Amino acid sequence: MYVCSCFGVTEKQVKEHADAGACTPRQIASACKAGTDCGSCVRRIQAILGRGNCPRRELLDQGMPALTAEIGEPDELSEAA
Repeated sequence: MYVCSCFGVTEKQVKEHADAGACTPRQIASACKAGTDCGSCVRRIQAILGRGNCPRRELLDQGMPALTAEIGEPDELSEAA
């Protein structure tokens, strides 16, 4: 089922981005553009994401980025320096 008809984003795609670490509609928008045109799908995206179901919500609540490498993984940027 389509969540965002403007960009053809399905519910399955939103869930996949959420499983990859997206916890907010803004992060979903960054990943696939859903919610960035007419905005009518933002509430549906919020419903799919739910509140408190994100494993990285704690990072967001601390003001840290949630879409980063897993703890213990080398940081590609610091390796390039």
